[in-house]
Amino acid sequence: MIKFILGIIVGAAVLLLVEFLWVTRGGLSMATAASPLPGERYLANHAIATSIGRAAQDQSPVSPDEANLIAGAKVYQQYGCMGCHGSYGQGPSDMSKRMYPHIPPLLPPSEGVTDDPVGVTRWVVRNGIRFSGMPAFNGMLNETQQWQVSQLLAHANQLSPAVRKELGGKSE
Repeated sequence: MIKFILGIIVGAAVLLLVEFLWVTRGGLSMATAASPLPGERYLANHAIATSIGRAAQDQSPVSPDEANLIAGAKVYQQYGCMGCHGSYGQGPSDMSKRMYPHIPPLLPPSEGVTDDPVGVTRWVVRNGIRFSGMPAFNGMLNETQQWQVSQLLAHANQLSPAVRKELGGKSE
């Protein structure tokens, strides 16, 4: 039994040493253009989903009516969302291409987060996403503003001409 436990300890120590040497000898590129590590996407997506947890079931106290969607569009502009996630009809911003992970476009022509529950989007707006460049807006936006911008993004593929115009798109 002692040999078995000693084998586990030695095996773990060797594994840690190999990882340490790999990272410190340049085997791990931290460049934004580098390929993801094996399992990186899986682990990151799983960690985010676990963190969001029950927030996915949260129902918005803010309805997706014209007034709230326009207010959400103003939040999207005034708090810098447009600078990273792009404006209506423009696709991903130039900033997105230089970041890792890439910043997702949230407005048409992209699908954005229209297929996510609005509670998930609100959780991301409120808390941000670690190691991604997405900041938390909990101290900057009040609850209503968080829900308004989340409703805007949840309904981005069915916005009225007035809301599209507010987002820099054509109002036709």
